[in-house]
Amino acid sequence: MKTNSYSLSKVVFALALIPFVAHAQRSQELSEEQQLLQVMHSIESHTLYSWVDTLASPLFSGRLTGTQGYDDAAEWVIGYFEEWGLEPGGDNGTYLQSFPHFYTEIFPGGELYMHVPMGDDVVYKHYVYEDDYYPGSTSDSGDVTAEVVYVGYGITAPELGYDDYAGLDVRGKIVVFEPEVPVSPRDDPDTFMRWRPYSFHQYKLENAAEHGAAGMIYDYHIVNPNNSFVEGFVYAVASREVVADIFSGTGRDHQETLRYIRNELQPRSFETGKTFTIKTNTKHHTDAVGTNVVGVVPGTDPSLADQPILIGAHLDHLGMSHEMMPGANDNASAVSVGMAVAKALMESPVKPIRPVVFLMWGAEEQAVYGSRYYTENPIYPLESTVGYINLESVGCGHIIRASAALNYPDFWSYIERANNQFVHRIVRPSENANLARPRQDTAWFLWADVPSISFGVSGAPSFYHNTKDNITTITPEILEDLAQIVFMAVIDIGDERGLDFRN
Repeated sequence: MKTNSYSLSKVVFALALIPFVAHAQRSQELSEEQQLLQVMHSIESHTLYSWVDTLASPLFSGRLTGTQGYDDAAEWVIGYFEEWGLEPGGDNGTYLQSFPHFYTEIFPGGELYMHVPMGDDVVYKHYVYEDDYYPGSTSDSGDVTAEVVYVGYGITAPELGYDDYAGLDVRGKIVVFEPEVPVSPRDDPDTFMRWRPYSFHQYKLENAAEHGAAGMIYDYHIVNPNNSFVEGFVYAVASREVVADIFSGTGRDHQETLRYIRNELQPRSFETGKTFTIKTNTKHHTDAVGTNVVGVVPGTDPSLADQPILIGAHLDHLGMSHEMMPGANDNASAVSVGMAVAKALMESPVKPIRPVVFLMWGAEEQAVYGSRYYTENPIYPLESTVGYINLESVGCGHIIRASAALNYPDFWSYIERANNQFVHRIVRPSENANLARPRQDTAWFLWADVPSISFGVSGAPSFYHNTKDNITTITPEILEDLAQIVFMAVIDIGDERGLDFRN
């Protein structure tokens, strides 16, 4: 009985080997083009989905640059780069490019509530974490109770004849203001450029502190570590419902007030008479280190060593604020697509004649600093870099969007051809004047005159900078298709000499 069982198992094992042997024999007979298609089809949605799931898991604690969670995520990516054989492209023979950095940890214990007079008493309306507010992601730790003053867009611009703080004493008070500026880059680009410096979150916070405010409520209801830190300054970001409560009973309407400021370009600030309390529990780290992960698929022609193609996606997200922000779509989805392209290039029978450099950025969520640092300290000369492909929030939906593709029609033609020949997705190219403050890593490359196309995905519900951006929102098939498109396009670009997409 034992012998028969053993013999049967050997037969089963031998039979199981037959398709593998036949496959190996067939693969030797395949043309180079057929082998290339095999590699393309080896990019599979379930693998990419599993990578997104891991990156968005508690294992990496939301991946805020500077924290152990981010460093662990970087090492996780590096482990795959090493396994696949990518060369290290960072500092001193490592996969990391380091830069100075700061960050703020957010702990439980934050609060936001309004004091409501009821005769001789006061009752408190407590706002709900996430539904109504988040503690400021770069707030100092502490609390402030004070009158709230509405200061429009929070701007003081003498050269524009505009000052939201004119005639107001906000010392020791809480100011509430809007994001951006009252001028749109689409409607009037020339005018917008004069207002642009005042659109930055950092400017608004610092200006409030310089006017003596003790805290602020920002009408910008997302977790956002892209801001300054001012010692002793406490703030929260709030929903439109909170702002509506601030306006309620003042005789002012929030939307009408905004329309007046935008139409007249004149302030409409006022003392609200409302009292709020903001509490935060944070710890600020001033001397941290951020990193970009850099892996290189080397080119076969040494004369083109300084003419790389760059592919980038930001690895970081928002960390713990105070609950974990998973960042599945933003931007674990894009990191996974980039990893899939890197793996496929290393397995490809066709090797690029120029380097293909994979950059997983740190600190995108913190003033888009990792990619800015690279453009100020480039590993490869920017003037000879062929082009940059940026991947940003590519996991939710079925429509691929290619921002700035129409700025660079020759560059775009490779992407379009790869999609039309092999994948057949809806891909919508657009122009991008890129006038506003930097919101994606691609901005620094566009400003540095590096031809750049940034991919995003739409067409399905998604969540931005909150706890709901998790693995359940991800569309696995779009990850596979986009990775296949980029892989085939890069194979095509990587085999061409004399490219100049700047024309």
